[in-house]
Amino acid sequence: MEANSREPVFSGLRMAVVAAAAFTLLLCQFPACSAAGAAAACDFPSIFNFGDSNSDTGGLSAALGQAPPPNGETYFHRPSGRYCDGRLLIDFIAEDLRLPHLSAYLDSVGSNFSHGANFATAGSTIRPQSGYSPISLNVQLVEFSDFLARSQYFRSQGGVFTRLLPREEYFSRALYMFDIGQNDLTAGLKQNMTIGQIKASIPDVMAQFSDAIKKVYAEGGRSFWIHNTGPLGCLIYMMDRFHLEAPEDEHGCLRTLNELAQYFNARLKEAVDSLRTELPLAAITYVDVYSVKYNLITQARQHGFQQPFKACCGHGGKYNFNNSRRCGFKVTVEGKEVVIARSCKDPSVRVSWDGIHFTEPANRWFFEQIADGSYSDPPVRLNTACHRMGHQSMV
Repeated sequence: MEANSREPVFSGLRMAVVAAAAFTLLLCQFPACSAAGAAAACDFPSIFNFGDSNSDTGGLSAALGQAPPPNGETYFHRPSGRYCDGRLLIDFIAEDLRLPHLSAYLDSVGSNFSHGANFATAGSTIRPQSGYSPISLNVQLVEFSDFLARSQYFRSQGGVFTRLLPREEYFSRALYMFDIGQNDLTAGLKQNMTIGQIKASIPDVMAQFSDAIKKVYAEGGRSFWIHNTGPLGCLIYMMDRFHLEAPEDEHGCLRTLNELAQYFNARLKEAVDSLRTELPLAAITYVDVYSVKYNLITQARQHGFQQPFKACCGHGGKYNFNNSRRCGFKVTVEGKEVVIARSCKDPSVRVSWDGIHFTEPANRWFFEQIADGSYSDPPVRLNTACHRMGHQSMV
């Protein structure tokens, strides 16, 4: 019975997509589509997110055990599946759209998927990589497709499912977010590949990323919000490992690794531009989070932050980071477990949470910079990202 339910789901979804597309085309005959500031706000009823630990709200924790305390201490006051003291950038995005925080698809306990689902999992890559999460982007897409079909079958059964699963039309009207690719670069670095070898692998990574967007589009997705990757050379866990091998820039970041991230981002931008031509009904927003993150890390004091190259939660060394003793690490002393990788006294003024991820205040700052479209191409506000404004001049 469940397998036979798939075609009605897609038939209904196709009708919803056609109707939404017709409305968008009609809307864009008017001046509202001529400028981001004049566009009507989109009614995003749901978010579906794909990514890695930068936007994982509990996927890895559900599979392998919770991120330990003090993760979650600032906002949730308990571990929340996030590698952060509080909320992630995606949490602030959901709040701005007046939607609940996204539940992780892999988390079966206490989850509510009525307004979307989060397929991001810490360690994930675009291209499957040995030694990293097995839940690479292609697997996240399988999860999404399965969720789309099965959620509608079970929702039709009534009862509690009507409250916990999204309406059929929410899929075509959703905001589809992608924040992934950082681990594709770090995987090569950790495998001792040369920068040239890593660059040579990026076209294939981009091909797989483009295929992912096309698959979501084929399923009915129309509004895409895509983050580029951040400055690898300013991340403490990369600096700790490669500081003897890569030259520093004027701010203390590793120049070679940042140039690699910039190369990746340039290829990602090219892929997005091509997708706009291939997917004529899609509204695709490319968001330059690299510049936002680099700005905060290298100009921390001007923005009210301190010690950008020291982890708030960690243990020892120049950066308060030890890869084998990460945030929350415990040792046994006289038969009693003691946390030695503890939180700093005031996370509110720190940029790096655990040497890999950012603090809640940093994530909030990132959100405030990108929400108005200042770092977006086209320059649309988050809440108007369903409109195809400016695409004609870009392709």
